Amino acid sequence: MASRGIKDRVAIIGMGCTKFGEHWDKGAEDLLCEAAYEAYASAGLQPEEVDAYWLGTMGSGISGLTLSEPLKIQYKPVTRVENMCATGSEALRQAAYAVASGAFDIAMAIGVEKLKDSGYSGLVGNVPPNDGTEGNMTAPASFSLLAPAYFKKYGLDPEKGKDVLSRIAWKNHRNGARNPKAQFQKEVPIEQIKNSPKIADPLGIMDCSGVSDGSAAAIVVRAEDAHKYNKHPIYLKALSFCAGPAEGPLATDYDFTTFREVCATAKDAYAQAGITNPREQISMAEVHDCFTPTELVLYEDLGFSKRGTAWQDVLDGFFDLEGKLPVNPDGGLKSFGHPIGASGLRMMYEMWLQMRGEAGQRQIKNPKVGLTHNLGGAPGRCVSFVSVVGSQLG
Repeated sequence: MASRGIKDRVAIIGMGCTKFGEHWDKGAEDLLCEAAYEAYASAGLQPEEVDAYWLGTMGSGISGLTLSEPLKIQYKPVTRVENMCATGSEALRQAAYAVASGAFDIAMAIGVEKLKDSGYSGLVGNVPPNDGTEGNMTAPASFSLLAPAYFKKYGLDPEKGKDVLSRIAWKNHRNGARNPKAQFQKEVPIEQIKNSPKIADPLGIMDCSGVSDGSAAAIVVRAEDAHKYNKHPIYLKALSFCAGPAEGPLATDYDFTTFREVCATAKDAYAQAGITNPREQISMAEVHDCFTPTELVLYEDLGFSKRGTAWQDVLDGFFDLEGKLPVNPDGGLKSFGHPIGASGLRMMYEMWLQMRGEAGQRQIKNPKVGLTHNLGGAPGRCVSFVSVVGSQLG
């Protein structure tokens, strides 16, 4: 058995993304239409030219009718998918594999979530009956366990560790301040971040991503057809997804300083794409910064830093917009919030802009290879997605 991937067989020829935020005046259908029509326009396509759709949403609709009704799709396949916080990426993965297989010529992946309509401040859903071994901590509490575990393992005193986490949030807000589609477009001083009210010690409110509404979309075709539609497509080099066995909370050897699922998807994605040294070969990355210690651990799980050294790379500015490997150049979940169905595609939208030289004030110089990453669940019990994309074939 093998994960062979579809390197350079599928290209993105158009993308769209709404502004993320508190859209009290819009429903999910409005956001879907906005993202879809921006994607149609960027690909130079009419809606009727798209053969099939994959819609990602966690709780903003059921069935393909969620998309077909507002877009008035005329009797074409619309598949609704959900994979926790990797839902948007899952929509892209399935649309891309459908095109690579030859089943369809043109497909759209689109994601949406209207979280603000729920009236709750976080992600609220019904938990299916289980065997009782699943934890009942809040998301901030479960991810907060990463911080003291990492600090202890690698010899950081809590004050120094808090400086590292605060700088991650500072970086992402600094990038988001340069992004007109981010929910929060304001730089925040490190001291304000560090001293923000506690949510789950050592995490303050500024260590946590926000809640927002949003939608994003991508149109994919076979790579050999890409230039029929767009002079500057981007090419999919790897799409890797895995669901773990959820053993972390029960395993005596799990120490909360890694996501094993992320390590597995990174290894698989790099094999598909031919990446042997991600720290040197990746031009930029969008990672799942639901909480600041998550991003810290991800640097090491994705191979951007050696084990126990990511904290120093953070302080050295290695992941800053001007650094060697910019991470979350669009501002990340920290600046955008996290509308579940849209986040993975929002990350890909940043790859699209950067590789086409359209990222404005946050434009990275000549990016060649990009990575996006989502995870869903909790430490030791999650799903993970990693993509690698490039501006050129080969």
